[in-house]
Amino acid sequence: MKLYDAPVAPNPRRVRWVMAEKGIGDIEVVQVSIPDGEHRRQSYLAKAGLPQLPMLEMDDGTTITESLAICRYLESRYPEPNLFGRSPEETAVIEMWTRRVEMMVATPFMLGVRHAHPAFAALEAQVPEVAEWNQKTGLSALKLLNRRLRESEWLAADRLTIADIVACVGIDFARIVKLRPPEELTNLGRWLTAMRERPAAKA
Repeated sequence: MKLYDAPVAPNPRRVRWVMAEKGIGDIEVVQVSIPDGEHRRQSYLAKAGLPQLPMLEMDDGTTITESLAICRYLESRYPEPNLFGRSPEETAVIEMWTRRVEMMVATPFMLGVRHAHPAFAALEAQVPEVAEWNQKTGLSALKLLNRRLRESEWLAADRLTIADIVACVGIDFARIVKLRPPEELTNLGRWLTAMRERPAAKA
């Protein structure tokens, strides 16, 4: 298998983090340059269908481009450590928190960066109002995570799960535009420190 990767982009980092947590070392990583437009070249689009990263190419030629779909596939192939749930109830709670952090935190912060950082101006038409609104939305949603982390060490279970990875990657990406969680969100701060200290966080 091959993972088509872009080092700075947040969605590929989710997959690399999952691979690191699971100790997956038998997938070839192929670097794709977004600034050089390599994800828009016909050779890439012929496989991916869309100019999106990451992409997982399987041995039989099947390709997957959505990061969470790739992570779910890796979970099925490399089931330990479990990141998506062991029981129907636990799986549902993890899915709930994953959806929450993706829609309320990760996506707003990604849009907040893409429409604000000068490096992305060459890739799309930036709208400052979109950046401002999304940054405020993401910061506001962090209060929900802080409340949850007051009663739990992790977001969705008694251990690290995909929900924690999606949330941390989204928050870290916002640092590109110097956006950081407010210091008064102490539970979130404790969790972020623990996340960033994991060896897989550097993957």
